[in-house]
Amino acid sequence: MSDDDMTRVPEESTIFPSSTPSSAAPSASTPSTSMPRHGSAPAPRGSARPRRKIGLGRKVKPGLLHRVWAVPSIILGLLFTLGPICVIVAFSFMSRPDVGGGVKFAFSTEGYRKLLFREDFFGNSYFDPRYLEVFWTSLWMALVTTAVCIALAFPIALWISMRTERTQRILVLLVTIPFWTNLIVRTYAWMLILNDNGPINAFATAFGFGTQHMLYTTGASLIGLIYTFLPFAILPMYSALSGFDFRLAEAAYDLGATKGVVLRRIILRAARPGILSGIALCLIPAFGSYVQPVLLGGGRVLMVGNLISSQFSEARNWPFGAAISTVILVITLLAALVASVMGNRSARKAGESA
Repeated sequence: MSDDDMTRVPEESTIFPSSTPSSAAPSASTPSTSMPRHGSAPAPRGSARPRRKIGLGRKVKPGLLHRVWAVPSIILGLLFTLGPICVIVAFSFMSRPDVGGGVKFAFSTEGYRKLLFREDFFGNSYFDPRYLEVFWTSLWMALVTTAVCIALAFPIALWISMRTERTQRILVLLVTIPFWTNLIVRTYAWMLILNDNGPINAFATAFGFGTQHMLYTTGASLIGLIYTFLPFAILPMYSALSGFDFRLAEAAYDLGATKGVVLRRIILRAARPGILSGIALCLIPAFGSYVQPVLLGGGRVLMVGNLISSQFSEARNWPFGAAISTVILVITLLAALVASVMGNRSARKAGESA
């Protein structure tokens, strides 16, 4: 090979092939391998088509399942939550059988009418406030329980949120310890504490106050309710205050604000969503409590939960018990709706102020 051949530059046509239409078009003798265009003949019936598997039609993020796989869980959840509620509502509009318990499949509103009216032996109806008094007793006990729980939970949640992260985890764990034990077992423990021979009466006798009969009273029921629902007030308040920047309080002190102003206009405003959530979590369950009035109240404190239980067991008036349950359900839903709306507004205002 000569030096001229080694130094010769290849022609442009050998590096970049020509893209003229004549060179790009396939020859007549060569079969076309491109995909069929629109309007071309369909593929034969015998050709295999890829089948789309269930749940794999749409792309999902890695590590996640398609929404179709959640359908069985949703069906089971609706069956075991809405199913009993629908049965109770249906029973409330049925009739009471002549003998025994259960219901008679005949439409009737007697269960709801019995909440407000009563008939004598001559068939005359008159207003009966007994069941309204039971509702009022349940309501004021739930309100007292909620007020005491909120008053006790706020300083505890504020104190926990001001600790270090490691200490906060330990303190939150201590708050959740009561959930590790069954409610009935904890209530029996309070029966031993409030008994005439319990530790409280032992201290009272030692200091000369004598024996205090605390068990089987309204106060004992309130103590049990407060003890039961206090963690439900602490946890949402701590959740609201755990992300609070306490430098805002320090800045307010530097600007001349007093402790009351800082507490009212800064800390309470930041904790308002947690306070509203705590009110909902305490008020709604306390209104229909059953265990504490029975065990600690000794049956002397009649609340709505005890009334419903007696109608399904001793009185065997299932439609009336179902009617009371339906009324409580409606009241609970309305209270939860109001709490949710107020909580969203408070969270929005807290975000705007921040």
